[in-house]
Amino acid sequence: MNTLSIVSQIPLPDYLAHANVLRQPETDVYLRYDERGLSLCKQGEKGVVQVDFASGAAQYRRTKGGGELIAKAVQHTARPVVWDATGGLGRDSFVLANLNLAVHTFEQHPAVFALLQDGLHRAAQSPEIAAIAARITLHQGNAAAQMATLAAQIGKPDVVYLDPMYPERQKSAAVKKEMAYFHELVGQPENADDAALFQAARTVAKKRVVVKRPRLGVFLCGEKPAYQYEGKSTRFDVYLPKAA
Repeated sequence: MNTLSIVSQIPLPDYLAHANVLRQPETDVYLRYDERGLSLCKQGEKGVVQVDFASGAAQYRRTKGGGELIAKAVQHTARPVVWDATGGLGRDSFVLANLNLAVHTFEQHPAVFALLQDGLHRAAQSPEIAAIAARITLHQGNAAAQMATLAAQIGKPDVVYLDPMYPERQKSAAVKKEMAYFHELVGQPENADDAALFQAARTVAKKRVVVKRPRLGVFLCGEKPAYQYEGKSTRFDVYLPKAA
């Protein structure tokens, strides 16, 4: 999906108007737009992947609590500006925005970026979460390549947040079947990509870089963090910035 294509029988909204409209899927994993919004689908399967901030896990974490560990890792000062350099489906960006933080979210893959756009657009129509969604600003492209330029334009962030994909996640039996579509779409990034992103993050962050890892996972790029916040299945490694 280097060129964004969407299967749709109805007109696309303005924020997706640049996409190539298809009537039938060209690949097993494809994007579909209908009255419910934009979804990632797989032929022969019923489940879909959609960015939905109004229900499901996002709603539970917003109304029932959640995000305490990430809050401890990120909020070392009052209301830091956070750049989420690995946006994905936007779940952690939404948790951070729900903490009343300004969040800039980067996503390189055009299809995943479109899912994020659609999710934020629908969230903006919901009175309950519109204010949260408004605190998220999306940036399409390679975060490692973009962060220095953006920092020169709007100023450096207090915190850069990273949640890179890692092999352990691919092998986990806990991954839902629908999420396998997402991994099939995005693929497995090269280790060199992690190294470039990690270096860029530590160069641009004013206060710290926070890296999300499985509790027993290896350190990102093999580098030991300055601090750690550990939960039952996840930990957050904190690194201090360094000069470029």
